[in-house]
Amino acid sequence: MTVSRKLWSRTAEGNAIYRYTITNASGASVVLTNIGAGIVSVNVPDKDGKLGDVVLGYGKAENYIADGPCFGKCPGRYANRIALGRFTLDGKTYELPVNNGPNHLHGGPQGFQNQVWDSRKKHGAVEFKYVAQDGEMGYPGKLVVVAHYAWSEDNVLSLTFSARTDAPTVINLTNHAYFNLDCKGSVLNHRLRLNASEYLPTDGTLIPLGESEPVAGTPMDFLNPKRLGKDIRKDFPALKTGKGYDACWLIDGYQRGQLQEAAVLKAARSGRTLKVTTTQPGVQIYTGNWLEGCPKGKRGRIYHDYDGVAIECQHYPDSPNHPEYPPVVLRPGKTFHEAIIFSFGVE
Repeated sequence: MTVSRKLWSRTAEGNAIYRYTITNASGASVVLTNIGAGIVSVNVPDKDGKLGDVVLGYGKAENYIADGPCFGKCPGRYANRIALGRFTLDGKTYELPVNNGPNHLHGGPQGFQNQVWDSRKKHGAVEFKYVAQDGEMGYPGKLVVVAHYAWSEDNVLSLTFSARTDAPTVINLTNHAYFNLDCKGSVLNHRLRLNASEYLPTDGTLIPLGESEPVAGTPMDFLNPKRLGKDIRKDFPALKTGKGYDACWLIDGYQRGQLQEAAVLKAARSGRTLKVTTTQPGVQIYTGNWLEGCPKGKRGRIYHDYDGVAIECQHYPDSPNHPEYPPVVLRPGKTFHEAIIFSFGVE
């Protein structure tokens, strides 16, 4: 396993932006950046052994800062939405910036995804660290977050998060990579299976209404593999709101701290497969419904709606306002620890 680091660019403030490349013995590789602890590329073989980049991203480092799609990065302090930018913790109400309709999304405009993290090579892996100050984007507590990426000889990308705080706070971390296992075109012919028999219905601003509902008999049913495009245009509230899939499914068999399969994605044309396992309770599937007009991609590619699918393992949206959901409160003396594992293959 080789790990290299190159200076990619600098921010307006002069901070170094790096690209890290981890390459295994077969030549398959992962490219990472310290902007938002992001995944820039994953180069893995198709059924004929030809390497291809299965992650959407940009050719210019600057485009990763404050981009709408949040390509490949790790949003925080709270990934996904918090209703009306407000939550109460230990009797005190906190106000957060509203940046997605009436709601707070992905930690706000200066969320973790738009920060330059400290970074280093570590034992054949790459580690990123970010220190969020008390009051940053309205959140309480100084929070120290580490994102650790490891790449294996059999094309498995492991992402582990850990975090500690000096005051009670809320936290939800994920990775927001968009996958296209054919490396081009739409993903609507990709087949997805989810280990999830329930999902969270939302209001028109994508805030959960409360209790989960069964997927059975609805377009949200991916218990058996199904083309992403099969039901995407159906007259169904969860699909009409977001112009496609943008919802959270509850992973069956979730137990805190235990790895559980979340999703399996397959592309018949390339033969590539992706299995995602996680310790987190939910998986947000977003079919890239609003990619049109985002900055130019790698090699000058123009992205269109549905050119990638995000498989975001995380806690549920708006959990700070739903005490019945799995807890997202982190207290001093405790360590937040979650894992997401992306296993690439062919069949």
